[in-house]
Amino acid sequence: MSSTDTSSSSDDSDSSDSLIVVNTPATRVDARRLFDGMPPPVDRIGALPDGVIHYLLSFLPVQEAVRTCVLARRWRHLWKSTTGLRIVGAKGPVSVRDLRKFVDHLLILRERTDLDTVEIGFSKLREEDVPFVNLWIRFALESKVRALSVCHKHANQPFSLVGLPFASRYLTTLGLHGARLKGTFLDFSSCPALDDLKISLCVINVSKIASRSLKHLKMFRCWSSLDQRVRVSAPCLVSFKLDGFSGRSPLLERMPLLETAFLNFGVLPHTPNDICLHYSRSGVFCGANDVKCVNCLYNDGSSNSSVLLGALDNAKHLKLEYPSGMIIFTRDLEWCPTFNNLRNLLLNDYWCVGPDFSALTCILKHCPVLEELTLQLVSEGVRPKVEMKGSYSSMERSTVFSQHLKIVNVKCNVVDEKVAKVLKFLCTLNLRFCFV
Repeated sequence: MSSTDTSSSSDDSDSSDSLIVVNTPATRVDARRLFDGMPPPVDRIGALPDGVIHYLLSFLPVQEAVRTCVLARRWRHLWKSTTGLRIVGAKGPVSVRDLRKFVDHLLILRERTDLDTVEIGFSKLREEDVPFVNLWIRFALESKVRALSVCHKHANQPFSLVGLPFASRYLTTLGLHGARLKGTFLDFSSCPALDDLKISLCVINVSKIASRSLKHLKMFRCWSSLDQRVRVSAPCLVSFKLDGFSGRSPLLERMPLLETAFLNFGVLPHTPNDICLHYSRSGVFCGANDVKCVNCLYNDGSSNSSVLLGALDNAKHLKLEYPSGMIIFTRDLEWCPTFNNLRNLLLNDYWCVGPDFSALTCILKHCPVLEELTLQLVSEGVRPKVEMKGSYSSMERSTVFSQHLKIVNVKCNVVDEKVAKVLKFLCTLNLRFCFV
């Protein structure tokens, strides 16, 4: 055998011996002794102050928060003083019936401490369950809750929230999802601190949404079956978003502090009452000498003033997207306000109807400090494939556009005949476009 082979054999032998030594009982004992000097495991969460643990427990569903009482003696009563309650299913949305017994006991045993947040969420409820949901809401308000959310997952069957309007000096944030709102439920005159309101997939059968403190209002895919318009009276609004609405368009009252607004009436399952029926059949609005359709003849007392645009005149950023045939803005343009603060404006193809593009021309003439204009010539929810950017072709500027205008964006899927007409109109105003 060569010296090389002997060396190799020796190495293998050493390796084998070392493996045998490691697996001896004495070696295993020695290995355990290495940890004898280490401190015992520390319960770092349990060592936190009670206030911090109360806050952490508020992120758990109430069922899970209560179960922490078995962790240790110190945890036995911590759940009773959490800063938030999530009244939802422990493993996902459940019916109110499944929640009732547990929540009723919870509210009795819980300490009377103030709440920062309360989230109430459920998937099903029966008519006899509604009083319990109202009771939970009242409990939250009496506990000085600051942020309250009520969510019904099956919004196609909205539940009724009735009774006295909200009254709380502490409530700052409110979210309502899948509810039927009646009477004076959205009168927040007794909520002087309310700052943020979100209403989604709700039936708004109230005459007025009123708040003198509200700064942010979002309405997502709501509808109203009332003959009259829902009045929105919130003079301190800073941002307003109306994303999808069916029924009579809301009547907006003055918003002098408004900075950002987004209005999109979209396409909902219910045909909006402010769509010209003649237009939907022929593509032409009811004329002055024609027999007008029911919607165009409708008069709710607001026909001699602006329904929507007049309240938005102080906005700095504005998005206006409406379905074809909507008559409200045709009326509103007769009393079109001057947008003295407007810097950014986005319009959809509703405003770009030839041959004279009167709607587009009218609103642009009333935006004296506009800096950026975007024309979104695609269907709702469709991502544009083509984007063009326009700039002035000479030092001479059109009288239609703001003298501060720097950018004009045109977004579409394809440059078809309709888009070509828009571009041709803009080119007559000394704008030239290039693809981005």
